Amino acid sequence: MRKKLPLLFVLFVAFPAFCFCQQNVILIIADDLGTDYCGFYEDAKDTATMPNIRSMLSKGVRFQNAWASPLCSPTRSGILTGRYPFRTGVGTVVTGPTSADLDTTEITIAKLLRYNAPVQYATANIGKWHLNQQTNHKLIYPNKYFGYDLYSGNFLGELSDYYKWYKVTNGIGDTSTTYATTEYLNDAINWLDTLPSGKPFFLWLAFNAPHTPYHKPPDSLHTVPGLTGTTQHINQYPELYFKAMVEAMDKETGRLMQWLIAHNKMDSTNLIFIGDNGTAKRVAQIADTAHTKGTLYEYGVHVPFIVSGPSVINPGRTSDALIITPDLFATIAEMAGFSDWKNALPGNITVDSRSLMPIVKNQSSVIHDWIFTEQFNPVTDPKDGKAIRNQEYKLIAFDSGNQELYHLTTDPLEETDLLLQNLTNSDSANYNYLCNELATLTGTSPCIILTGINETSDGNHFILSLNPATNQLNINSSIAIEQINIYNITGQLVLQTKEFVVDVSGLSKGVYIAEIKPTPKSPKGDLNTVIQRWVKM
Repeated sequence: MRKKLPLLFVLFVAFPAFCFCQQNVILIIADDLGTDYCGFYEDAKDTATMPNIRSMLSKGVRFQNAWASPLCSPTRSGILTGRYPFRTGVGTVVTGPTSADLDTTEITIAKLLRYNAPVQYATANIGKWHLNQQTNHKLIYPNKYFGYDLYSGNFLGELSDYYKWYKVTNGIGDTSTTYATTEYLNDAINWLDTLPSGKPFFLWLAFNAPHTPYHKPPDSLHTVPGLTGTTQHINQYPELYFKAMVEAMDKETGRLMQWLIAHNKMDSTNLIFIGDNGTAKRVAQIADTAHTKGTLYEYGVHVPFIVSGPSVINPGRTSDALIITPDLFATIAEMAGFSDWKNALPGNITVDSRSLMPIVKNQSSVIHDWIFTEQFNPVTDPKDGKAIRNQEYKLIAFDSGNQELYHLTTDPLEETDLLLQNLTNSDSANYNYLCNELATLTGTSPCIILTGINETSDGNHFILSLNPATNQLNINSSIAIEQINIYNITGQLVLQTKEFVVDVSGLSKGVYIAEIKPTPKSPKGDLNTVIQRWVKM
């Protein structure tokens, strides 16, 4: 008996680590689903029926402050690589020859799990790909370059018809006449059925739903009443069809969960559910539909995000931590027991992803001090730019040079741009902080560090009246002035004058800097140039 005890002890001690390495991961991505239709989020309104996804909450962590990219391709590339768009080059949707594909040299999470993890994982990517052009020689890219044993699904961003669509399976294209949401689940379950007993797996399941074209799903998959399915009815009530498509996706997700339960896999499988960007303008539940999918505003980038399963300690929690979808790269690696995944990367690769496991394991409440997202197009688009936020404030720096600052705690719908009014000391401090962090991250900054309005560093008595100004700006000074230069927020000189009354009617709305230069004959001690911020309304 004594001889057997050491062996039993070794098995007992080793078993938990062995089990952890065997945890499976399923990432479920809804296409164009923001938080406004998810009844488990605070800003939800007319919600969709999602009982199966809701069931993840009791075993998981719901993240309140999760960001994605404004569009699907950059979000997908960020999850696969853990890298920001400016590093991968994928800054907008992959639509044609001018769009940047995901480079085949990128190291993906599937590659790590398939080739480098302590326990080799089976890997599958099923559903929407949208990271490379749909040309014949690229159809094999998910398998050949990005680490997937199986790729099966739609290579493009949008299905032409959910009931008849071009399906790619391991590089071979054919037409499918099975409802796409159902076909994806069929393929997922068929693949899972082929895996050897005990083989850990990573399944990327990317639905096209509820992305357009809006349509009536099979009656067995939804409960939304009164859907005729005619073009006229869909155009009149697109929200109803959107909700039906979400419910159909949820119902098929339930079928996947039932497979896990039936095969005793649920307790060893981590489920992650996210949206890839905000809800599309046509169905978004926000008054300002210019702030939806495809923009850097909250309704464009704030997404549902749930992590559920055996990795979660003290489940049923809600986290207000700032997180981003690229964080899934590190999180999935560590769920697979690959804690030293960084050592498997080439030394010249920068990965922005941070693991969410400290929050999942209830060991920490903070991952990032700030989060970042961006979008950029091959042809300049006025919506292109970068966004960065901390716990309270958000700065959007458009590539055009325009900027907007919001206090999200009190203004979650981003209705009041603080840069168009007098800034408090807190506003200025947070603007400066976010500008500095943006500069550190990207190597350049479009921001001019702000001081409070009418503050000077040398005691000169310069006052900018009518600030914010509409048509004229008055310079009240106790000393003579040689020159007044007006700069926009990017530092471009837009107006020069020597007059104390400055005509600003021709300037666009925004933040400007007044550089006031005293004459050389001014009293000693008052010779320093003074820079003051002001706002054109």
